[in-house]
Amino acid sequence: MGTTRDTDVRTDGGNGRSDGNGGSGSGPNGVDDTAARDAGPNGGNDTAARDAGELGDAGAQLSTAPGETAMPGSFGGTRAPGATGWLVWTGREALGWARWIWRQLTSMRVALLLLFLLSLGAIPGSLIPQSGTDETKVADFQARHTTLGPLYEKLGLFHVYSSAWFSAIYILLFISLIGCIVPRTWQFVGQLRGRPPRAPRLLTRLPAYTTWRTEAGPEQVREEALKLLKQRRFRAHVAGDAVAAEKGYLREVGNLAFHIALIVMLTAFAWGQLFKSEGNKLVVEGDGFANTLLQYDDFKSGSLFDTDDLEPFSFVLKDFEGTYEETGPNRGTPRTYQATVDYSVGADGAERKKTVKVNEPLEIDDSKVYLTAHGYAPVVTVRDGKGDVVYRQAVPLLPLDSNSTSTGVVKVMDGYRNAEGEREQLGFQAFFLPAYGGDGTAVVSQFPALLNPVLNLEAYHGDLGVDAGLPQSVYQLEKKNLKEFKNAKGTQLRENLKPGETMQLPDGAGSITFEKGIKEWANFQVTRQPGAGWALAGAFGAIFGLAASLFIQRRRVWVRAVTGPDGVTVVEMAGLGRSESAKVPEELGVLAGHLYDLAPGAPDSPDQPENETPAAGPAPAGRTPDPEPPAAPAEGAETK
Repeated sequence: MGTTRDTDVRTDGGNGRSDGNGGSGSGPNGVDDTAARDAGPNGGNDTAARDAGELGDAGAQLSTAPGETAMPGSFGGTRAPGATGWLVWTGREALGWARWIWRQLTSMRVALLLLFLLSLGAIPGSLIPQSGTDETKVADFQARHTTLGPLYEKLGLFHVYSSAWFSAIYILLFISLIGCIVPRTWQFVGQLRGRPPRAPRLLTRLPAYTTWRTEAGPEQVREEALKLLKQRRFRAHVAGDAVAAEKGYLREVGNLAFHIALIVMLTAFAWGQLFKSEGNKLVVEGDGFANTLLQYDDFKSGSLFDTDDLEPFSFVLKDFEGTYEETGPNRGTPRTYQATVDYSVGADGAERKKTVKVNEPLEIDDSKVYLTAHGYAPVVTVRDGKGDVVYRQAVPLLPLDSNSTSTGVVKVMDGYRNAEGEREQLGFQAFFLPAYGGDGTAVVSQFPALLNPVLNLEAYHGDLGVDAGLPQSVYQLEKKNLKEFKNAKGTQLRENLKPGETMQLPDGAGSITFEKGIKEWANFQVTRQPGAGWALAGAFGAIFGLAASLFIQRRRVWVRAVTGPDGVTVVEMAGLGRSESAKVPEELGVLAGHLYDLAPGAPDSPDQPENETPAAGPAPAGRTPDPEPPAAPAEGAETK
């Protein structure tokens, strides 16, 4: 007879699955212990019990997930009579329930549930105005919704991220993740320090199995198997008559890395919210800004922010450059949108130049200076009836549309006297059109660039209301105590001025001139978000950790080589994974093929039919064959 290469891998997909954490009829090792229960002190079932234990050990610790244990309602047993008995029983009950609650809190399903609740809790923070972001919108919402407003206030929906219920979910999620990670990490470290378990007595009951006979000696086969498995990056060692090997530890590393990355992300987000700051400042060309609280137009920060955390820097806006598409469907879309600034860090820092673009902020330590908006600031000069200059300034106007139709006011608060010599204040409602279409067209700009700039002015005099001590917007005109200037026709004085033109106020009240030098302004947002780098690192760590835990298979391989009854070496190979997968039989087949080349098959014996699986040895005389123990489960596998 010729030699045969009997290395086809047999898979046992249906029988090899069980709940690794101990389901119905499963013992402490996650294997069906029916055989163990049936084992008698003197019967043949003793061997079956031993086999069941060995198979359970073979599949144990394929993951770091803790086993689920049933928790009865009573933890302390019977209660002894008397006050002492009651105290002992109460203490045992309290300790038992505390352990049960801790076990539930630190379980993975509760951690996932809390993460889901945290995501749900963040939805109102995106849909409902938040007091920490925009107090005006919150007040407007409460004014328009007289029923929902008070309810949302009681539920903390106007300050979701600082509310008690959101903080409770956040803290419980921290505790749950840490309680999951710490014991699993120590358990995994113990697995790394240990060795793969010994081979079970019956490898035929493992999910993936193959065997053949060879003329090579058992020691030679084991030596070649050990060398082969180590070349394939298995952790392998010789244990008795078999080689035990394990691979795929990066699966658990990825699992732990994923949960650690979640903690890093949550910590970074919390740190950023507590110590963040954000402010806006409108700067006209030629003007500067110093990073102090009083310099900001508006400013908001986290609850633990301190003004000492502001980085000491300053800058001057030298020039703003904006160019726009002139034709086509994207007409008016910015092509160039950048601000050139000279900045310095600290009181004595050297001056440096930087071009700030929309997605290229100026970065100084933990602060980032973003360019967020742009507009025009026409320069106007106001003179009184005697021709004395009482106001000369670039007035920032706010754009109303994409073509930079802008509006604002000019307020002359001090230094002006009317024709009778009385102190008075002047106010001008201003509309600026960088590209005016001409007479007969609407008072709107046709293009955002300075093609045909026109300044439209309405003149008022009287009391601006700024001396009353009440705050008012610099972009709006309080007309309650103002009077209109009238023209020769008796209507309100209103004119369109081109650069260099002057509008005369009636009755010798003075004049206002639209100067030729038109400046531009840029709005800068200065943000400080500590922990952003850690949050980004945590996000990448979570992605890579999750990928490793999903795509890397934790598996074990055993190679047994023993001398058969006819003196020929019998080689058995078996594999077991954490969960049922076709990759384990495939990999076992590849390994068996390589080992077969090193230890070729022996000719079939005359009394053994071809392709018959050789037995490891006959049953001892006087004893019936052992009952077949259950298949080894893959720890953590799903129950069918």
